[in-house]
Amino acid sequence: MEHTYQYAWIIPFVPLPVTISIGLGLLLIPTAAKKARRMWSFPSVLLLSIVMIFSADLSIYQIKGGYVYQYLCSWNINNDFSFEFGHLIDPLTSIMSILITTVGIAVLFYSDNYMSHDQGYLRFFTSMSFSIISMLGLVTSTNLVQIYIFWELVGMCSYLLIGFWFTRPIAANACQKAFVTNRVGDFGLLLGILGFYWITGSFEFRELFEILNNLIPNNGVDSLFATLCAFLLFVGAIAKSAQFPLHVWLPDAMEGPTPISALIHAATMVAAGIFLVARLFPLFRVIPHIMWIISLVGIITALLGATLSLAQRDIKRGLAYSTMSQLGYIMLAPGIGSYRAALFHLITHAYSKALLFLGSGSVIHSMESIVGYSPDKSQNMVLMGGLTKHVPITKTTFYIGTLSLCGIPPLACFWSKDEILNESWLYSPMFAIIAYSVAGLTAFYMFRIYLLTFEGHLRVQFQNYSGTKNSSLYSIPIWGKEGMGLSNKNLPLLVINNTKERLSFFSNKLYQMEGNARNPMQFYSTHSNNKDTSIYPHESENTMLLPLLILFLFTLFVGSIGIPFERLGTGFDILSKWLIPQITFLQKDLNYSVDWYEFIINSIFSVSIACFGIFIASLFYGPVYSSFQNLDLINSFVKMNPKRIFSDQIKYGIYDWSYNRGYIDIFYATFLIKGIRRLALLTHFFDKRIIDGITNSVGITTFFIGEGIKYVGGGRISSYLFIYLSCVLGFFFFLFLYI
Repeated sequence: MEHTYQYAWIIPFVPLPVTISIGLGLLLIPTAAKKARRMWSFPSVLLLSIVMIFSADLSIYQIKGGYVYQYLCSWNINNDFSFEFGHLIDPLTSIMSILITTVGIAVLFYSDNYMSHDQGYLRFFTSMSFSIISMLGLVTSTNLVQIYIFWELVGMCSYLLIGFWFTRPIAANACQKAFVTNRVGDFGLLLGILGFYWITGSFEFRELFEILNNLIPNNGVDSLFATLCAFLLFVGAIAKSAQFPLHVWLPDAMEGPTPISALIHAATMVAAGIFLVARLFPLFRVIPHIMWIISLVGIITALLGATLSLAQRDIKRGLAYSTMSQLGYIMLAPGIGSYRAALFHLITHAYSKALLFLGSGSVIHSMESIVGYSPDKSQNMVLMGGLTKHVPITKTTFYIGTLSLCGIPPLACFWSKDEILNESWLYSPMFAIIAYSVAGLTAFYMFRIYLLTFEGHLRVQFQNYSGTKNSSLYSIPIWGKEGMGLSNKNLPLLVINNTKERLSFFSNKLYQMEGNARNPMQFYSTHSNNKDTSIYPHESENTMLLPLLILFLFTLFVGSIGIPFERLGTGFDILSKWLIPQITFLQKDLNYSVDWYEFIINSIFSVSIACFGIFIASLFYGPVYSSFQNLDLINSFVKMNPKRIFSDQIKYGIYDWSYNRGYIDIFYATFLIKGIRRLALLTHFFDKRIIDGITNSVGITTFFIGEGIKYVGGGRISSYLFIYLSCVLGFFFFLFLYI
């Protein structure tokens, strides 16, 4: 096993050759590379599978009682400064490596079909693979500088992926927003790294932890300065993991393709911030007040994300705010000292959320066959409904992911979320009340998404291609404006043409498209003799369904790693075994005991809250929308006032708060962006009128003085003597007057 540890440095680099090959192919032989583009999906998945097997082997050894291994390669710049690169293999590294690779494989496999028609297919796979490589490099890093390098690479890849369809202004703005917001966090992280180097003289994790554990209890360092440096490190995690108040980039990141959303929200970017807090947990726990700050930010983020998801119409934005809320839970756990629960919920949430995002991609894929691609149509849950009979596999997997995120036993998120809720009650009753409230809100908004998407009847009338009658697309606003009837000229009459068979390892179909965006396609039989042929939603291909089924199994069974099967009285489970080789601060966390009677009582309480949320969602969105069976009912509903319909159940102000993102973006736009612009204008005015004015005035004054003097100087000595004596006499005259 020592031999395996020594070669663990290859974990981030195994997928790199394919990524480099694709990039070089696009640069050197773009035509040939694009012709054989889909053959690259197989080696990408294959090499990442090798990394997964290698990571699983290391994890099994950790579970069996392995040890922490660190390999360092010295890079000495001078005699006074020593810097080392290397790789670190411990429980946290093995957990994150398995999580990244399994989710990454599912997303890459899914993307082969989902992006098959896009001209940027190779660019997409290059960015996706490099993002996974960067995240693997991040989790195997041995020091803060190495983490910072890969941290920036993860951010760069996220920028490229979010703005993948850069020809769309909204996507270009979204990636810029993510970039700028994360620069705030990255600058704080850099300052924190430099601050701790100034305190300890080292970037290495073990040396940092040992020195600070000796300095802080003995007052060897100013506690205020140490707390400030720790907070600056945490600012990096706040931005990366979309914690309040730097969460504003996350919903806009949905402008990228759906597989990107699944990867970012489950395994790479948002997980990077959680990983940083987990890696630096021994540092945070010995510094005064920082743990309370972490827990406070986590609970605020959990509550804010849950409330902002309540009224979203875009299915991906609703899931994005759900991610934000669950990340708040995960950040709350280490803040209250529950390191184990944080890692547990990170794992269970990642698989459940990857399942939900890929499921939403399958839904969007089916809706494109009706309304064409535009986020305000094919991603709008108001235009969905009744998809159960059209996409049964997607519906089943999405339903299980929804139940898991709601905390319904025995699915994955139930075990981890329940542990966080119990720990929060022991830490602070106020935090516990908020956490349990968020659990109820989670059940409400997740079942709202599910019911609006799959249940009831489809709230879009199909376009008729026979030309025998005019048809319209009816959208039913849930809360706001009157319904609108869009004529058929607004519905693109597009069919799949130029369909070609090309080499592919996973799927044989390839849809050609024009432009750098998803092609709005209509799926129907061109050979049908029926004059009244309509287009219906359709189930995705098997290459998109297989990752859903795999993640479905993970969602069902991954929670078992935290269930205390071996000794029901002490709660000694697989996850605890996994964490045994971790450093000494975990020993108390690993030796926890489980009172099964108390556990069942708490579970009944949390599940009851979740069921209540599901009941309220069903009350609001089940019977009402299931009654839409024909256009007459739809039109009659459209003419009604939505405020009056729901005034007794939900205050309109809550909807307004949620739909407008809590007005936080408006606040930033009004006070930050406009304020910075006003400051820039003021600075420009000061620089131009005052600074440049003084400089220009000196030059102009010198010019006029010179012009005046040249007329005085006539070359006659008698004139010079006269002027000189006049000045001297004048000086003495004024001096005599004052004396």
